[in-house]
Amino acid sequence: MKYYTRELERKFLKLNDFFKVILVTGARQVGKTTMLKHLSESGRTYVTLDNMVARELAQSDPVLFFQTYKPPILIDEIQKAPELFEQIKIICDESDERGIIWLTGSQQYKMIKRVRETLAGRIGILELYSLSAREKAGLVFDTDLDFSLATLQARQRRLPKNDVLRVFQQIWEGGMPQVLGVDDELRQEYFNSYVDTYLMRDVAEAGGITDALRFRKFLAGCAALVAEQVNYANLAASADIAPSTAKEWLKVLEGLHIVYLLAPYSNNALKRLSKTPKLYFCDTGLCAYLSMWLTADTLRGGAASGHFYENYVVMELVKNYAYARSKVNLTYFRDSNAKEIDVFVEENNVIHPLEIKKSAAPDRREVKKYSVIDKAFLNRGNGGIICMCEEPIPIDADNCFIPSNLI
Repeated sequence: MKYYTRELERKFLKLNDFFKVILVTGARQVGKTTMLKHLSESGRTYVTLDNMVARELAQSDPVLFFQTYKPPILIDEIQKAPELFEQIKIICDESDERGIIWLTGSQQYKMIKRVRETLAGRIGILELYSLSAREKAGLVFDTDLDFSLATLQARQRRLPKNDVLRVFQQIWEGGMPQVLGVDDELRQEYFNSYVDTYLMRDVAEAGGITDALRFRKFLAGCAALVAEQVNYANLAASADIAPSTAKEWLKVLEGLHIVYLLAPYSNNALKRLSKTPKLYFCDTGLCAYLSMWLTADTLRGGAASGHFYENYVVMELVKNYAYARSKVNLTYFRDSNAKEIDVFVEENNVIHPLEIKKSAAPDRREVKKYSVIDKAFLNRGNGGIICMCEEPIPIDADNCFIPSNLI
């Protein structure tokens, strides 16, 4: 199988020279182990806790586990044996070697809390998502994304023009490495078994969810509400469960990196802001499968195409900043008058406001909404409208029409 170079590799290797332990979290099958095996030098022991013998040893006798599987080591699915964390701490404290233990796991809240408590100061935690459009194209931009016209034009020179057929093929296909380039039948079978095997097993372990039929309906209900504010009553109705159960199940899906909840922007200077997150799928291919869009063409022409396009753009931004050098805060803005701005990228106390429109020629007046940032005396940076236009076009001094393939 072809290896796709991951943008996270740069950050991983940098942290590996600094921390004794590195944990890479992310959904099943996004390529965590593949990336680490690709980066590992010879002589690094590999063990997966999906293996029942190894898992039982890890749970019952962590000391013997590390005598059997000696560091430097790569341990897969660490969330299945949190009993190892205390012993990992002892190994770290007895050695000055960096990058001695590599871990992968799905980021369940209980596990991450325990990791942070036990291994504070010894561990670097990174998150890997399914392949981004850039990774699929084998493209690395040399400048950070700042939404300025100059940066966008520099990126444009390296890429073909934005193309709606290519973008919706990208959205429909998703970024799971195993299904890239396979035919429609295999792709459907892959996602079907992904839900039935990995997901059902993981939600049973992480959240005690055993009702497969209702959970399938719940997943489809989430897919139907993609790019909308979370509505627990609607999600509950889709699966015939209580709203409180819907809330718990959504939290489990978020912990397993199946869905991404975009938090609402909050600020004391701006009153009456929404407190409800918006729901997105980490992988648009899985979302398309759950929504029964059987081809990229039907998805593109369907009623939900704008929502899927927004999901795609938001996740491309999430992936970009998860792997970038600088940390940002991603939120969306909505006030009590239902005035909404799709994404706020907040970096160094500067807000970059972004609207997302599937159109190739959206209404430039959309950027007038951004004045709400100035009224609250917040710092506003470059922004614009991410859309299907073919090249970056200035709207005014601060904003551009931004082709979605440049992010």
